[in-house]
Amino acid sequence: QVQLVESGGGLVQPGGSLRLSCTPSGRIVSLSYTGWYRQAPGKEREWVAGTITGGSTNYAESVKGRFAASKDIDKNTMYLQMDRLKPEDTAVYHCNLRDAQGNFWGQGIRVTVSS
Repeated sequence: QVQLVESGGGLVQPGGSLRLSCTPSGRIVSLSYTGWYRQAPGKEREWVAGTITGGSTNYAESVKGRFAASKDIDKNTMYLQMDRLKPEDTAVYHCNLRDAQGNFWGQGIRVTVSS
């Protein structure tokens, strides 16, 4: 089993930046996908960004050009760099990892964009 722990959320003013981190623990077997999702208050969870192993990273239109997902293999950590944040980016963000064992989710971390 894989557990995902997120960090880096918080309160930021519009136009500001945050970087979310997601660190998996446990043994990963044949990684196939990593991604980020978010759930705004009163809304359903939506996809933000994702990478199929060996492929390129894709982004939702609402964040394209402002968010960048990456992985640091040495630190075994996923990142979501969020720039030029808008109030509508306010949500609980979840990292997601899929491997041969299953589909795993982080507990979620809150991002609030407000002046």
